[in-house]
Amino acid sequence: MKRVSTRDVVLAAAVLIHLAVAMVHGFAHSRANVMLPPSATLFVFGVILVGPVLGLVVQRLALPRGGAWLIAAAMAGALAFGFVNHFMIPGIDHVSHVAEPWRPLFGITAALLVATEAFGSAFAAWCAVRAR
Repeated sequence: MKRVSTRDVVLAAAVLIHLAVAMVHGFAHSRANVMLPPSATLFVFGVILVGPVLGLVVQRLALPRGGAWLIAAAMAGALAFGFVNHFMIPGIDHVSHVAEPWRPLFGITAALLVATEAFGSAFAAWCAVRAR
């Protein structure tokens, strides 16, 4: 069995914390009635939710470098998507346009997603470079 390093634990924690924040953010999306178009929904499920988890599975079970690069790419894509849609482009997905009762949770989780995705993509890239 492969030895679990501190680096592996931190990478797994980054992915799982990101997943938890993303799920709470999704809850805020649904409660605030912020519905995404089908293409954005596909991106959210494929890249933001599944991508990092799949990368973690690949990193732990088969290809440490490839899995870490998959995590880095998925989280970087998630970061770009979320930052632009939540903070840059005015629209229904912008933190300032969400229904008032859900705006605090929506905004906090959007900011936490930026933080977890920035850390996760950078740390995963560092892990990929250092993988054997």
